[in-house]
Amino acid sequence: MRIAYLINQYPKPSHTFIRREIQALERLGVDVFRISLRGWNDELVDPEDLRERVKTHYILKKRAWLALAALRVLLTRPARFLRAIALASRLALGRSERPLLVHLIYVAEACQALLWLQRAATAHVHAHFGTNSADVAMLTHVLGGPTWSMTVHGPAEFDRRPLLNLPEKIKRAAFVVAVSSFGRSQLYRCIAHQHWRKIHVVHCGLDDAFYAVTRENMRTHRLLCVGRLSEPKGQLLLLEAVKILADKGTVVELVLAGDGEMRRELEDYAAHNNIADLVRFTGWISNEQIRQEILDAAALVLPSFAEGLPVVIMEAMALRRPVISTYIAGIPELVKSGEHGWLVPAGDVGALVEVLEALLIATRETLNSVGEAARLRAIERHNIDDSAYQLREFFRATIATRELASH
Repeated sequence: MRIAYLINQYPKPSHTFIRREIQALERLGVDVFRISLRGWNDELVDPEDLRERVKTHYILKKRAWLALAALRVLLTRPARFLRAIALASRLALGRSERPLLVHLIYVAEACQALLWLQRAATAHVHAHFGTNSADVAMLTHVLGGPTWSMTVHGPAEFDRRPLLNLPEKIKRAAFVVAVSSFGRSQLYRCIAHQHWRKIHVVHCGLDDAFYAVTRENMRTHRLLCVGRLSEPKGQLLLLEAVKILADKGTVVELVLAGDGEMRRELEDYAAHNNIADLVRFTGWISNEQIRQEILDAAALVLPSFAEGLPVVIMEAMALRRPVISTYIAGIPELVKSGEHGWLVPAGDVGALVEVLEALLIATRETLNSVGEAARLRAIERHNIDDSAYQLREFFRATIATRELASH
């Protein structure tokens, strides 16, 4: 069985979960043809990402291809081409956040994808994220391409669901994956009850190699936060908490692993509040480096304001580290407060400080006990081979249904 994965940007430091999913499918005998809109010239630090880039076909790498692809599809299947133009125009002229020209470019991108998919004899396309990658997969199907499906992660897709035409995409997809029950509920809000049956929960997963611990070096006063340095992640609140703890004389250090649009603001806050020597910014680092940072820390702290279900939470838990996060989205489905870590109300710096104080004075035995419970929970719920098996069966059923309908 050969399928395609269509992603807006791949590989990418924050898309490790997609790479794991693809590789797990390949271990199950699925041939995965990788297509990405962009990402061919991004700076990458992980050797695995560098290897994935070589295997990936990039639609926007040579813009001249798009015009030629569109012309070829127009000449060989004009009715379908006009149908795709009509759909793209209707979506653009509705409540879309993108103008008509961008939606017409999606049609051209879909034409290029169609030609590659035909050449590679792919039977199905799976898109990650309900954004432009899903637009292209949907339009490829309208042009006569294979069936398609998508994984919706959130929170951006939930916040922008009318602007992304998410209801239309759900109706047209063969099936839709949510990464948590919370995510599924948000997709239910988009559409009529009759379409709910096509929405399934498949967790993002971890492979055995990631959580095979080789070097323990827990520093009981070190906290780790991993993710894009951005407003939804709540890192400014975390720095406020560190400032309060430092003023109380609590011994604490914080590692912020990741990069993003708020880095300068976060660095300035740390400098102006005299905690710069307590905070280390790593920038984007490799998967192996993230793994080691988790092992070196006492806990992962993710004080998010908006989320789907962060993969780094399951990574930290699988490495026996407690998690401190917030009661939002899919996080409480995985982290039971008091058992696998501690959850606090989002935006409540006082509650965050209280939990961090308790963590920083906890004995190593307590941290190890909570960490062991967290590990068992993560491995039970987020094994990538189990998730890949679920996806393979959905792909098989979809392909079989289409083949049956064509006879």
